[in-house]
Amino acid sequence: MEHLDLAPIARAEGSIVLPGSKSISNRTLLLAALAEGVTEVLGLLDSDDVTVMLAALDQLGVRIQRHGDSRDFTVSGVAGPFPVKSGNFFLGNAGTAFRPLTAALALSGGDYQLSGVPRMHERPIGDLIDALRGLGAQVAYTGNPGYPPLTLSPAQGTGADQVAVRGDVSSQFLTALLMALPLTGRRVTVQVIGELISKPYIDITLNLMARFGVTVERDGWAAFTVDGSQRYHSPGVIHVEGDASSASYFLAAGALGRGPVRVEGVGSGSIQGDVRFADALAAIGADIRWGDNWIEARGTGRVKAFDADFNHIPDAAMTLAVAALAADGRSVLRNIGSWRVKETDRIAAMATELRKVGAVVEEGEDWLAITPPAQLTPNAAIDTYDDHRMAMCFSLVALLGAPVRINDPKCVGKTFPGYFQAFASICQPA
Repeated sequence: MEHLDLAPIARAEGSIVLPGSKSISNRTLLLAALAEGVTEVLGLLDSDDVTVMLAALDQLGVRIQRHGDSRDFTVSGVAGPFPVKSGNFFLGNAGTAFRPLTAALALSGGDYQLSGVPRMHERPIGDLIDALRGLGAQVAYTGNPGYPPLTLSPAQGTGADQVAVRGDVSSQFLTALLMALPLTGRRVTVQVIGELISKPYIDITLNLMARFGVTVERDGWAAFTVDGSQRYHSPGVIHVEGDASSASYFLAAGALGRGPVRVEGVGSGSIQGDVRFADALAAIGADIRWGDNWIEARGTGRVKAFDADFNHIPDAAMTLAVAALAADGRSVLRNIGSWRVKETDRIAAMATELRKVGAVVEEGEDWLAITPPAQLTPNAAIDTYDDHRMAMCFSLVALLGAPVRINDPKCVGKTFPGYFQAFASICQPA
């Protein structure tokens, strides 16, 4: 297996221009494709997940032109359901492509097959499918019920004007439904069953839908209504924000490596909930400074032990699990059950790999407790489970004085192909 050895790092200092947000990139591409008019999408993320979405939209008849070697694209919208009415789509392990495309294709009146890598076939989708069937969609499982792969057929009948979806498994189910609802042409309400997790990601969805001319009526976090008389219209130009989840690794590096480290591309004006990671870092002792389009972190190399609910920032919270290795006691991350249905079972994976560096780790269904060792175990070989965030998180171990090996480092290509080069650019070897 390919690996990357990281030597101990004495200090982290400098600035990083963040790549575009995955969540914003793939939502924007889908909305631009469904919209009437031409949209200039500037600063699109260069990653595996976005490549999957671009390929699928091209296959569906959406004309997309790239501006030279830049990450700027022109998307010519199809003004409604996709014109290509059949296709077989392999979507890798890209949840931000698989779930929204499932909803849009189920309401596009065609015959489609959707599949992915083996892990995607272990990630639940049944709650989304139940809601789509309520809207009249015809969806069949070709493997295990409740999981991909899927076969979609043209909808039959008009379907219900109210459907329900669970909110406690993945916020992508609600996001997918909301973005696809204008295709029904009627007024539909989605009721959320249980606690809605990852609420800031729904805020991103609502914000971008509004940018494309569709407003969503809401009853708090319990119900969302879309009037199907609305249609998506191009806003002309959209700039993709830097990725706030990716910012977490560099901000943590600033705190653990004394800093200062500045990330550029997100700031106080961001629409991404993961910028709240900076607040979580400040709460455990980091010095955080904000600008409109930047955040800066510095620290002492140590952090305070913590016990907190991280339901609102589940992806960025993974970074805090590794930062807990520098804490002055036992730390607990709570309400992170969604980790179990991500690119891997992240609670189990994080527990296994933290133990390799010497931590005492306890895990529950939706929580993780970490007690740091007096001294980290050097030269631990960290397995990454084909999960980009595992690789990026554990790079921070090198800032705590221990050499570490990252297995399969190329898995960062899912969201940040140049991560390790960017990380090296702010690090001073011990």
